Amino acid sequence: MSRYLKVEGYTSLVRDSKSQAIVNSNKSEYEVYMKRKRERDSNNDQMKAAVREINSLKAEILEIKKLLKEKV
Repeated sequence: MSRYLKVEGYTSLVRDSKSQAIVNSNKSEYEVYMKRKRERDSNNDQMKAAVREINSLKAEILEIKKLLKEKV
């Protein structure tokens, strides 16, 4: 007995009869999905790095303001 059953109305989707999960059997669609996921992850990492840098700059500006107030 086959472990994978075709999903009605879809050519590249199958159901795993053991776990009941729907699986995309089209490798090129999967590769496109993974490429998009990697790009999203990369963009998220870049955004987090930018936020950290902005927070660091804000802290430095506050320190400079504090020092200037002490001098005045």
